[in-house]
Amino acid sequence: MPLSLALGENRKYQIMKQKIISSAQKKILFLPHAIKQMSRPDRMISTNEIKEAIINGEIIEEYPEDARGESYLVYHSQKNRTLHVVCSPKNEYLAIITAYIPVTDQWSSDLKTRR
Repeated sequence: MPLSLALGENRKYQIMKQKIISSAQKKILFLPHAIKQMSRPDRMISTNEIKEAIINGEIIEEYPEDARGESYLVYHSQKNRTLHVVCSPKNEYLAIITAYIPVTDQWSSDLKTRR
């Protein structure tokens, strides 16, 4: 990959990540589907884990044409637990669309690439 392309992709990534963090600093809104998925007994994902993922996670997919507005799939792994968080930055808040623990029958072994 040419260096200029790599630098351009890195800049694009930084802009996407900053949109997420900037929206989250205003307010985080957990949509009903996210709450349902987070509170499943086999998941029990806390709001603190979501915040940690948003701040320190890695964007692995982007959905610029999502019906809910541009959104991103964020990967985060900490303390032997990996999360995926789908979020959509808005002007006034960050919408958490869903959050789940990825499984290897749907994701590659690194849990970042779809099968």
